[in-house]
Amino acid sequence: MKKYVAEFIGTCVLTLFGCGAAAVSGGVEGVLGVLGIAFAFGLAVVAMAYAIGDISGCHINPAVSLGVFLAGGMSIGDLIGYVISQFLGGIAGAGLLYIVEITSDTLDVSSDGLGANGFGDFSYTGINMGGALLTEVLLTFVFVLVVLAVVSKTENSLLAGLIIGLTLTFVHIFGIPLTGTSVNPARSLGPAIFSGLANLAQVWVFIVGPLVGAAIASVVFKLLYAGSAEE
Repeated sequence: MKKYVAEFIGTCVLTLFGCGAAAVSGGVEGVLGVLGIAFAFGLAVVAMAYAIGDISGCHINPAVSLGVFLAGGMSIGDLIGYVISQFLGGIAGAGLLYIVEITSDTLDVSSDGLGANGFGDFSYTGINMGGALLTEVLLTFVFVLVVLAVVSKTENSLLAGLIIGLTLTFVHIFGIPLTGTSVNPARSLGPAIFSGLANLAQVWVFIVGPLVGAAIASVVFKLLYAGSAEE
């Protein structure tokens, strides 16, 4: 049970601080800008990796858990438990962010948002649905492939959290102006729930895209590391 509690806490923190950085700073053109928001997500992963990594592996992302499962790294039972915990954590993190915003005299959920992902009118660059789906598949493929490769080698254990956090940062730098960067269905569902029906209508892209990208990453990982695994 500790693993699932850890995944809940980790995903809650990632959503609260990552999405929160975007929401309270004014978004892409705000105080933090793309780099600041990207580092907020990356540093949240680094912090949680060293806080809960020894307990659950710090997936805090259903796409990562799916990739690990397909690569043979966890059971179906743990996959289900992890994914449920992560989605609940994402919803809790978004709920806390919503409370923070509505208690502020200057922040407004309707205008500042909750860091929800989107395409079309909800995208800074106006990317369409197909482009958003492709973007999420590509970004998640890169991210999950790095995760699987890094954690496959015990000598990387001390630096794994830092490497994964920086990888999440660089995929956010590219993806934020396009879709807000999901690569994580749990991080996307929570803010969409509290943002309204229009965001909920689009959230499927940010669930399907990351899961497809993770599945492709697991296949590529097994092909690339087949010899190493056998050895």
